[in-house]
Amino acid sequence: MDKKTIKDIDVKGKKVFVRVDYNVPFDEHQNITNDTRMVRTLPTINYLLDHGAAVILACHIGRPTEAREPQFSTKHLVKHLGELLKKEVKWASDCVGEEAEKLAADLKPGEVLLLENLRYHKAEKKNDPEFAKQLASLADIAVDDAFGVSHRAHASNAGVPKYIECVAGFLMEKEINYIGKTMENPQRPFVAIIGGAKVSDKIGVISNMIDKVDTIIIGGGMAHTFDAAKGLPIGSSLCEEGQEAAGS
Repeated sequence: MDKKTIKDIDVKGKKVFVRVDYNVPFDEHQNITNDTRMVRTLPTINYLLDHGAAVILACHIGRPTEAREPQFSTKHLVKHLGELLKKEVKWASDCVGEEAEKLAADLKPGEVLLLENLRYHKAEKKNDPEFAKQLASLADIAVDDAFGVSHRAHASNAGVPKYIECVAGFLMEKEINYIGKTMENPQRPFVAIIGGAKVSDKIGVISNMIDKVDTIIIGGGMAHTFDAAKGLPIGSSLCEEGQEAAGS
């Protein structure tokens, strides 16, 4: 990979803003049912801590439609994340503002702070420059280790690098290297399985891969949009309105 990673920078004594993808599933009691996304970021976080950094973690959970839907609070991640890291994880009840700024300023090397859900602010998905600047002001360096959301032009991953240096974490590096190797020299038959709810999120990827793979299998909720494009009945199943043409 020709991009800078955390191994290419000096993080000792620095506050590091790390965008992670902790959009994990919960049961009805707000217990995490699959922590894979959290576990996969541990090498990056532990490397930063071991090299004298203070780590500020930022993520989203779900798709909040109101300002503060409690089931989407990152507070539900704190206990388990602390168990995984074997250390206390501090928590800020917002990702910007006075409390977040004070907690970040007071954070010492070897300590971890988890911010509240980024998507509690509409400015996150809008990639609002002022919001990105506020997030960036919490740290000296940024690390992108959220491959699952890296295709989105949101403030936390696309906006923050305009204000502070941003490098890749180990998970991001691994995913980029794997995809690069697979696309350059694939084993045949080469099949891509793509899922998700929205066709609009994936149509660029599909268009890019369609001439490189032997077969594309569409799964998840967006499969219904493709069915609708074919004129097939989908009942009350999820369909992204206005994307039927893309699905055809």
